[in-house]
Amino acid sequence: MTTRAADKIFLRGLEVECIIGFIDWERRVKQRIQIDLELPVDCTRAARSDDVVDTLDYKSVAKRVIAFVEASEFMLVETMAHRMAMMILEEFGVEWIRIWINKPGAIRGSRDVGVAIERNRADLAASK
Repeated sequence: MTTRAADKIFLRGLEVECIIGFIDWERRVKQRIQIDLELPVDCTRAARSDDVVDTLDYKSVAKRVIAFVEASEFMLVETMAHRMAMMILEEFGVEWIRIWINKPGAIRGSRDVGVAIERNRADLAASK
């Protein structure tokens, strides 16, 4: 899929519960995380046709991310973000992805902590 450099689809504040963390209690209790995604898409064709088949269906991406996270039990947010990126690159064929994952309340006195990563098709090829 050819993309215009400035065209993007984003999803912000997707909340999912999962097992995440390496401390004993974190392995037993589901925690709420927040996910933000940014993906490249050329909006020109969809703008002309006004048809979802001509764009990246963000609802499909969100549903897949929710299923992936709910089924996961990673110790590190870094691992979750990387593997999520690889899954999205492979399944949705985008050129790159940016992911932010926040763990609200993970550190007392802090609103949240988390990671932000960017991966691309070269990273996907290297991971195989």
